[in-house]
Amino acid sequence: MAALCSPSPPLPTTTLRLLRRHQPPSALLPLFPAVRRGRHHHRAATPRRLARVHRCDATAASPSAGSTLEHPVRRKCSPLLESALLPGGNGLTTHDWMAVPDIWRTAAEKYADRVALVDPYHEPSSELTYKQLEQEILDFSQGLRVIGVAPDEKIALFADNSCRWLVADQGIMATGAINVVRGTRSSDEELFQIYTHSESIALVVDSPQFFNRLAESFISRINARFIVLLWGDKSCINSKIVNGIPLYDFKDITQLGRESRNTLRYSCEQGQQVVFETITPDDVATLIYTSGTSGTPKGVMLTHRNLLHQIKNLWDFVPAVPGDRFLSMLPPWHAYERASEYFIFTYGIQQVYTTVKYLKEDLQRYQPQYIVSVPLVYETLYSSIQRQISSSSTARKFVALSLIKISLLYMETKRIYEGTILSNNPVKPSFIAYMINWLSARIVAALLWPLHNLAKKLVYKKIHSAIGISKAGISGGGSLPMHVDKFFEAIGVKVQNGYGLTETSPVVAARRPFCNVLGTVGHPVKHTEIKVVDIETNEVLPDGSKGVVKVRGPQVMKGYYKNPSSTNNVLDQEGWFDTGDIGWIAPHCPTGPSRKCGGMLVLEGRAKDTIVLTTGENVEPAEIEEAASRSNLINQIVVVGQDKRRLGAIIVPNYDEVLATAKRKSVLDGNNELTKDKVLNLLYEELRTWMVDCSFQIGPILIIDEPFTVDNGLLTPTLKIRRDKVTAKYHREIDALYK
Repeated sequence: MAALCSPSPPLPTTTLRLLRRHQPPSALLPLFPAVRRGRHHHRAATPRRLARVHRCDATAASPSAGSTLEHPVRRKCSPLLESALLPGGNGLTTHDWMAVPDIWRTAAEKYADRVALVDPYHEPSSELTYKQLEQEILDFSQGLRVIGVAPDEKIALFADNSCRWLVADQGIMATGAINVVRGTRSSDEELFQIYTHSESIALVVDSPQFFNRLAESFISRINARFIVLLWGDKSCINSKIVNGIPLYDFKDITQLGRESRNTLRYSCEQGQQVVFETITPDDVATLIYTSGTSGTPKGVMLTHRNLLHQIKNLWDFVPAVPGDRFLSMLPPWHAYERASEYFIFTYGIQQVYTTVKYLKEDLQRYQPQYIVSVPLVYETLYSSIQRQISSSSTARKFVALSLIKISLLYMETKRIYEGTILSNNPVKPSFIAYMINWLSARIVAALLWPLHNLAKKLVYKKIHSAIGISKAGISGGGSLPMHVDKFFEAIGVKVQNGYGLTETSPVVAARRPFCNVLGTVGHPVKHTEIKVVDIETNEVLPDGSKGVVKVRGPQVMKGYYKNPSSTNNVLDQEGWFDTGDIGWIAPHCPTGPSRKCGGMLVLEGRAKDTIVLTTGENVEPAEIEEAASRSNLINQIVVVGQDKRRLGAIIVPNYDEVLATAKRKSVLDGNNELTKDKVLNLLYEELRTWMVDCSFQIGPILIIDEPFTVDNGLLTPTLKIRRDKVTAKYHREIDALYK
C-alpha cells in the first residue's frame, strides 16, 4: 500500500523538463495513484498538476477531500540499502542482507573512499569509489521509480560488461523489479524471444550502435514503455524507429533519481512518511536465459536468497582482501561472472573492466591478484606462452621446454607425498606399499627441486610478469583441460577450477587455494549437498562410481519462468536438481596418495552428449576432445558417432600451424600448396600422438574451414560449442563421411 501525504515543495524544474521532454502527460498518469472524482472521470493533466502528481511520488499522492484511492502506487525497496525509507531504519545491521542490493550499504560504510571499479574503455572512462557507486545505484533506482517502474515488473537489460551495467542491474533490483539480462552478441531473434517470453515492459540497451542494429528487426515488434541508453549520445539513435517511445540516457535516469531523492529526503524531514514494502529473500531478483548448448534457452528464475548464498560463501574459495585487484572480462549477465562480482565487492576489492582485445595488455598493466574467467581464456594464455617459446632461438627453446618438463615431473612426485593423487578406487593401499611410494616421491622431488627452482628464475619469472595473476586464476563455466591445468601448476600460476550452472546461481563446488587438486572441481560450497545417481534407476551410487550429478542447496533456482514441465523434469519435490552432468565423488581414504581428495567432485561430461556404441560402450566425447585439442594443429573439434559403430570428428584446423608443420616435414606439393589429403594425414598423425592414452580412437574426419563462433551461432556467448547446432549444420557431410 502507499501512504498519504500533505503537499511537498515543488520539484526542481530540471526534473519536470526531463519528464516533459520524454513523456506526454498521458504517459505519466499511470505512474501515480489515480483518484476517483465525481462520476469516475480523471481530470486533465496540466503541467501544474503534473508537478503535484510527481511531487507525491516522492511522498504519496494526496487525494482531495471525499475522494478515494483507486490504484495506490506500490513501491518496494532494498531494506538495508534504503533503510532511511523505512520506519526506524528497519533495525537492520550492516550484515543483515535481505536483498542483493543491500551489500552496497555495507560496502560503502566499510570502504567508502576506496576505488571500487575502473572502466577505462568506455566513453567517458570511469573510476568510482564505493561511496560513489552506492549513490549511483540509489539514483538509478529512484530514477526508475520516477518514470514508473513497479515491483515485479520485468526490464530487459541487453548490454555488455561495464560499470554502468552494474549500476543498472542493481538499480533495477533495488526497485523490486526483475531484470532480464543478455549481451549484445546474441542474435536479434534470440533477444526478441527473450524479451517477449519474459513479458518485459521496458528496455535498457548498451549503446546507440547496438540499438540501431536492433531497430528494424526488434524495436518495431515489441511493446516498450521506455528505453534507456547506458552509453553514447541519444542523437545517434534512429529516431524514426523510436516512434514516440520515451528515450532516456544513463544521466537522465540518475538525474531524475537524484532530484527525486532530495525531494523525498525533504519530505521525510518534514515528518511525512511514505510506505515502502521491503524486498524479501524469496523474491525473484533476475531472469537469466540459459546459454543453450542444446535446445531452446529457458528463463532461470534466481531469487535474492539464491544469489546471497553465493555472496556469503565464496570467500572460502577466493579469500580476497581489501585492495586486491580483479580483472573482469566475462559477460556480466552470465551467472558465474555476476555472482563473482557481487561477492568480491563485499570485500573492498578493485575491479578493472577489460575486453578480449585488451586482455594481454591489461594483465601486464594492472597486474591483477585475480582473474575470473572461462577455460578458453586459460587455454589461450597457454597457447600464447607455447608460441612464444617456440619462436625463440633453438637453445632458449630447448632450455625452456626441458625445464618445463622437469617442473611437470616435480609436481607429479609432489602430489604423491602430499596426498593429492586423484583416484576413484575406494580400496585403501597397504601401508608398506604407500610408504615405499611416499619415500620414492620424496627422493625424486628433492633431486628435481633445484632444477625446478632454476626454472622459476630463468623462465617462469618472465611469464609471471607477462600475465600478472599473482594469487589465482578462477576458472568456471566449462571443463578445464588437464594439460592446461598441469602447465600452470608447474610454472607456479595457481588456477582454481569450479563448477556450477545457471540454475544453481551458479557455484556448486570449487577448489580451495590450499587444497587445489587437479582433475577435480573441488569440494561443495557450504550448505550444498551433492549426490551421484544411476542414470537409469536413479539410485544413489557409492563414492567412486560414475553417474548423474544431483545438487540440493540454497542456491538452486526457483524454477524456469512459465515452464513448469521443464522445471519438474529437473527439480524433484525434495529439492534435488538434476544437473545432467556425468561425474563421481572421490572416495575418502584416511591414508595413502589420495588422502586429501575425499569428497571432491570429478566431472566427465554431459549425459545428453554421451555416445552409445553398438558394442554397448558409453563414450564421453569431452574426454577425447580435450586430448585432441592439445594439438597446435587443431583449432576446434567436435566428436560425433552417427553410425554408432565408430567415432568421427568435425575439425576446424589451425591452418598457420598446419602449414608450418607441413613445411617442417617437407610434405608440400610442387606449387608449395597443401592438399586436403595431406592435411588429413597430418591431422591423423596428431590425433594418434595426443590420443594415445584414450580408450577410443577417431575414425573419419570432416575438415571445415569456418570456425565455430558466437556470430554464426555455433558457440554460446560464454564460448562453449553448441554441439547440436554443429551436428545439425553439417549433418549431410557427416552422413556422407560415414558412407
